[in-house]
Amino acid sequence: MTTPAKLTIFATVLGLVFGAAALAGGAVGRIHDPAAVATSEMSMEADPMRGLAVSENGLTLELAQRTARPDTKFRLAFRILGEDGRAVREFDVEHTKRMHLIVVRRDLSGFQHLHPTLRADGTWTTPLTLPQAGTYRVFADFSVSGKPTTLADDLQVDGDVQSRELPAPSKTAEADGFRVRLVDGAVRAGTESPLTFNVTRNGKPVSLQDYLGAKGHLVALRRGDLAFLHVHPDENSLRFDASFPTAGSYRLFLQFKVAGLVHTAAFTLEVSR
Repeated sequence: MTTPAKLTIFATVLGLVFGAAALAGGAVGRIHDPAAVATSEMSMEADPMRGLAVSENGLTLELAQRTARPDTKFRLAFRILGEDGRAVREFDVEHTKRMHLIVVRRDLSGFQHLHPTLRADGTWTTPLTLPQAGTYRVFADFSVSGKPTTLADDLQVDGDVQSRELPAPSKTAEADGFRVRLVDGAVRAGTESPLTFNVTRNGKPVSLQDYLGAKGHLVALRRGDLAFLHVHPDENSLRFDASFPTAGSYRLFLQFKVAGLVHTAAFTLEVSR
């Protein structure tokens, strides 16, 4: 073999060796890059959506029954189980209650916000009536040892299901003779946005009473998977700070109290990218 040929082969082999080393080094860099790991962890921690699973944070929602009859009152019972399979009995107080139970049909109609009673054996119970057939999502929203958790499971109501289309986005809603208006501007995904409402009746502002330790309570659910958004209220006004992680349609359920009665206004909010 001639000298030039030997040099060509040597150069080719050397190039392959350095190329493989560069690829290996790049792979190692991607796996052990602290900045990449930190960014991923921050992204996971910043996601405020909950209620996508029946188990989380070592806790599990156990419904006593998974079916119900339409328009028939029954007593819904459930337990929150720990990792040892036993019922949890100690809960923190959040928004003046130890348990918030949200029930809504999967087409985002039929919203109910209940506060069940805890029995000595760790079973929560509440009377419940589901007026129409369909699949309902049951959310148990609570805190244990300072860690807020929202668990959810489905409850099936047998019968002929007539699903409703999600109402178009609107800045106003009617609730029992009250007119409720969302006064803030557009909301973008990934940024904290203030959601401020005002309530009037016959064109005049109304006096709001405290409800669950604030002037109102807001639940936001994402269309499709019904992910539950934890929203923080201002104690002295109908202003809420919310961070929507993804673009899409959300259904907002605002509850407020006037003259001893709680009213619910529902909005469809379109969140842009």
